[in-house]
Amino acid sequence: MAQRSVIFDTETTGLDPAAGHRVLEVAAIELINDFPTGRHFHTLIDPERDIPLEASRIHGFTAADVAGKPRFAEIAEALLDFLGDGPLIAHNAPFDFAFLNAELARLGRPPLDPVRMVDTLALAKERFPGLPNSLDALCRRFEIDLSERTRHNALLDCRLLAEVYVALTGGRQRDLGLAVGPALRALRLSGEAAIVGHTPRFIAVSPEEAAAHATFLAKLSDPLWFEIEPALRPHATGTEEG
Repeated sequence: MAQRSVIFDTETTGLDPAAGHRVLEVAAIELINDFPTGRHFHTLIDPERDIPLEASRIHGFTAADVAGKPRFAEIAEALLDFLGDGPLIAHNAPFDFAFLNAELARLGRPPLDPVRMVDTLALAKERFPGLPNSLDALCRRFEIDLSERTRHNALLDCRLLAEVYVALTGGRQRDLGLAVGPALRALRLSGEAAIVGHTPRFIAVSPEEAAAHATFLAKLSDPLWFEIEPALRPHATGTEEG
């Protein structure tokens, strides 16, 4: 059964929503069985307050960048619809949850359920105790291309975090099946399904191994390999010997 989850990120005017700091950018991307589908949500937001210089130095946004942008109240419904009711994945997720919940509280809306929280920073600390576990550090550790990350950008950070999440959890390997349905087939063939920054490693097989593999595939119902290599697909007349 397909599982939907969402990776999201926020940029803010400061570090503490209790001190009156607000969200000024929010981005989210949809995953189905750990594959980005290409669907995303992204907007700049008028935080209805100043943006301190120290915050601008981190994310690069100034008051001019958010002038005329919608207020959180104007995008809240669309954001909540996109977030849905599945797992919500973020790096240092308690920070992002706290800011979104503060914004929702201002509107009299219920907070995000903490049961939905998946914190990749906590996962990284468990796997790599004592090592740097920022998003940049994890991308370098997993050889994920960081060339576009010249400053903080919520949508780019979500896309990078999708690769980090897969590397941390083995998500695609965990859910890999030998048969593939229409939805997963579409995701597999989309550009979003590629792992950024990784070069395929090709392994030569002997004719005997190839024949054994083809025999095995013939026993499966619409296996994934036929989408990767159409030449392996049997002809419509069948390949069974009489």
